Amino acid sequence: MALPAGPAPIGVFDSGLGGLSVLRAVRAQLPGETIIYVADSLYAPYGERDEDFIGDRTLAIGQWLVAQGAKVLVVACNTATAQSIAMVRERLPIPLVGVEPGIKPAAAQSKTRVAGVLATQSTLRSARFQTLLERYAADCRFLCQPGHGLVQAIERCDIGSAELRALLRGYLEPMLDAGADTLVLGCTHYPFLDTAIRDIVGDRMTLIDTSVAIARQLERVLEQNALRAEPAATVDLPRFCSTSDGAHLQQLAATLLQLDAPVERVVIPSRRTLSLAPDSQAA
Repeated sequence: MALPAGPAPIGVFDSGLGGLSVLRAVRAQLPGETIIYVADSLYAPYGERDEDFIGDRTLAIGQWLVAQGAKVLVVACNTATAQSIAMVRERLPIPLVGVEPGIKPAAAQSKTRVAGVLATQSTLRSARFQTLLERYAADCRFLCQPGHGLVQAIERCDIGSAELRALLRGYLEPMLDAGADTLVLGCTHYPFLDTAIRDIVGDRMTLIDTSVAIARQLERVLEQNALRAEPAATVDLPRFCSTSDGAHLQQLAATLLQLDAPVERVVIPSRRTLSLAPDSQAA
């Protein structure tokens, strides 16, 4: 397969639209890099999928991005990182950067020693997340809340409806009542709910969004592997790809990132999805 002309891109992958928060931070930190973003929206959300399915899709999309010429893969999905990054790292020929909930910075910043965590059920039950708690929680009490319904709302481009705010209040008010002064946004989708969350918690909670830390880690990986792009006068817009129709990806990129770019519909088959009806795989 002939690779695209021009500098090798960074591949950024998420189960859906949440990784746009990471893409935003990467573009700010590394303005000279080109990016391919893949949203596996046909199979989102991953938070309710089993571990084998998540690993199967993460590997397939990683392999697809390698075939597109990607020089490094950012797994911009907490669930995919928690469930499958170790396996995928062993099987891809390029460096990987994953994401993880900000337990360490939350434990360092909390004054009340009570912190909330909003994440998917799959992330919260993963061994990787439990290890984070054991390593960094120390004397800080973490209130872990599955954010059921939040990813689906963001995938619909709903970041502020009355229904969404009611859902958030149900998750956040018990944390406030318990004295939490810090909130870990444990899913890359959740930073897009920043305004709605702040309307509920005011200045009573510090929000921990790890997207900037991910971008800095990516910069280190590029430097360590001599993969940093040469400075360029102009850089193309990210190449957006979706396994679904891409309409919501295009809308959210325009609304929240001010990026008016087309979205390609791509077919990325994998072992767990080959048995699905052919029409669901149509490009």
